[in-house]
Amino acid sequence: MKERDQANRMALVTGANRGIGLEVVRQLTKRGMRVILGARDRAKGERAAHTLVQEGLAVFPYQLDVSDQASIERLYADVTADFGQLDILINNAAIVYDTWQQGMTADLDVVHTALETNLFGAWRMCRTFLPLLRQSSAGRIVNVSSEGGSLASMGGGTPAYSVSKASLNALTRILAAELAGTGILVNAVCPGWVATDMGGAGGRPVAQGAAGIVWAATLPASGPTGGFFRDGKPLRW
Repeated sequence: MKERDQANRMALVTGANRGIGLEVVRQLTKRGMRVILGARDRAKGERAAHTLVQEGLAVFPYQLDVSDQASIERLYADVTADFGQLDILINNAAIVYDTWQQGMTADLDVVHTALETNLFGAWRMCRTFLPLLRQSSAGRIVNVSSEGGSLASMGGGTPAYSVSKASLNALTRILAAELAGTGILVNAVCPGWVATDMGGAGGRPVAQGAAGIVWAATLPASGPTGGFFRDGKPLRW
């Protein structure tokens, strides 16, 4: 199949009503794409989308809680009925940057909560939306990860977040290998320390962090798969 040009592609970004997710939506729509803005709180999603729609951008807000399979299935039904296609899935939704915890004394309920969104949320999205992605001539899955999940550089602290991101990296490798030859490229991207509600003040601009995610979402057919990147450059696992 010939790849769709970017103006004909449809993307879905989870956790997209603020921060990096919202900036990814902005950058993709600036390239002419239509983008589904997934937000756990529908009203917040609609407010975020409204600011972009006023700029003439093709943004469509939908309620989505990636920790709830029923919510994901409702969105899948809506996307299938309303658009009939999906080319790009960006698993951006993430919670619990547990700087107050240590591994030996961690509250495992907090760890479980982080895994439900940061790992299983992305896993659920991939499983559910794969039929639509398989129909695309330019299927792309981008798992928004963190160097905090790199085993090569991991130390103590933030156990819930670090374990969830390391697991997301592992999922990326598994899916990339299983989807090899289908045309669907699967990569993990670390946006770096970005000045957001989760990252806190002092990080680099949100637009800079989002650009690496957009790079992975718009790779050509000859692009890499099963990789871990920041700013388009490989990171150690």
